[in-house]
Amino acid sequence: MSGWILLAMAVAPGLAIAIFVYWKDKFESEPRNILIFSFFLGMVAILPAIYLEELGLSWVPPVSEMLRVFIIAFIVVGASEEFSKFVMLRFYAYRKKEFNEPFDGITYAVMVSMGFATLENIMYVSQYGMGNAIVRMFTAVPAHASFAVVMGYYVGLAKFRNNAVLLQLQGLLLAIILHGAYDFFLMINSIPLLAVGAFVSLLLGIRFSLKAIQLHQQISPFRM
Repeated sequence: MSGWILLAMAVAPGLAIAIFVYWKDKFESEPRNILIFSFFLGMVAILPAIYLEELGLSWVPPVSEMLRVFIIAFIVVGASEEFSKFVMLRFYAYRKKEFNEPFDGITYAVMVSMGFATLENIMYVSQYGMGNAIVRMFTAVPAHASFAVVMGYYVGLAKFRNNAVLLQLQGLLLAIILHGAYDFFLMINSIPLLAVGAFVSLLLGIRFSLKAIQLHQQISPFRM
């Protein structure tokens, strides 16, 4: 199969979700240059995430399989990836004057996350092929988006409230928990059908994401 088709399959879901969230920002759209650079920063975030994951794996203690998978899913992978994305969001888009309503937290968080997910998708699809591209289109990429919306919901609130640090940490922590739960259920192989839990986590994340988008639309100061 053509490499260009595989590349398109790897890139399409992340771009589609990014465009969907951009379209949902109905009342005051963000500048495209900041959105594109946020997407690019999401790709860059893979580098520190890989470093942190490798460092974390070297420190995982010799424990039972269940506990080892828990540590890897929540701390090594979930925390490393979500923290790397959070840093890109917090120290770039969050500081911009264009970040002027709570919904912007969701918009920019999703742009960062879709940049991360797109590059990750390219890496996986180039190695495992079309079947992997199709599976990840409906699982991993939407999962990254749901983690981002959760994080962005609280970061968006933080920008305009006094307890900013606590709200930012809450968003980061919830994103890590969702990410960790999704990965945990996929990684554990000793219990049959436990992988179903990953899809339950994904559905719950998507449901909360759609609700969070609706809530921030309702409180937009630009709403007519």
